This record gives sequence, C-alpha cells and structure tokens, in this order.
Amino acid sequence: MSTRELIESVTKDQLKTDLPHMDIGDTINMHVRIIEGTNERIQVYQGVLIARNGRGINQSITVRRIVANEGVERVFPLHSPRIAKIDVVRRADARRAKLYFLRDRVGKARRLRDRRRGLKHVQGLPLAKK
Repeated sequence: MSTRELIESVTKDQLKTDLPHMDIGDTINMHVRIIEGTNERIQVYQGVLIARNGRGINQSITVRRIVANEGVERVFPLHSPRIAKIDVVRRADARRAKLYFLRDRVGKARRLRDRRRGLKHVQGLPLAKK
C-alpha cells in the first residue's frame, strides 16, 4: 500500500458526504461556525466560487464576494468542521477552471451568465454540448 493510499484510508471517515454539487462560477452560501468566547453562531458568507484546490481531506475552495466596493476572498477547507452547510444559490456558466480574471472586473462586467436553458447537467459529468 502506497503512502497516498494509506493516508486516504485513514482520513476517509473524516470526509463530508453531504456536500452539494457545485461548479466554478456558482454563487454559494457558506454557513460558517463562528466561535466568540463561549458563544457559537453561524454566519453566512455568500459569494462566487472562483477556485477549487487539492483533493481528499485537503480540498479547499476560494469564494469571492464584494463588500463595500472591495473584493474579499476567503479560502475554505471543504471538510472542515467549521463549515456547517453549503447551499448553491445560482448556477453560472464558466469556461475556465479558475476565475481569477474576476478580480480585475468592475460593475456589470463582473457578472457571469446563467446556465443556458436546455443544457442538462448530470451529477459528476461536465456539461453536455449540443
């Protein structure tokens, strides 16, 4: 058994199984557990999924949002216990794996187009072309 297979077998029970299918460009709500002293609350962070990195237990996503006309990006480890829930709000059609070009866009140019009607997205498969 290789080292990678050994690590994957040890961390298999720590992986989350309730994650929704989300693609690059989707607008998502990240429900994050915030601990302030003895209090714990859930804060919703809504933004555009611009990057996915890693695999297995080390998988993380980068979510970008605009706050007071400033772009804010946060990197979330997907399988962290701090992530309470993830909701997909809006699906967008992106042609790239990383949407770092959105950092330079301002105003309406920042918007991504919605998934076109008629395209069926199968779980785990790329978009079917007509």
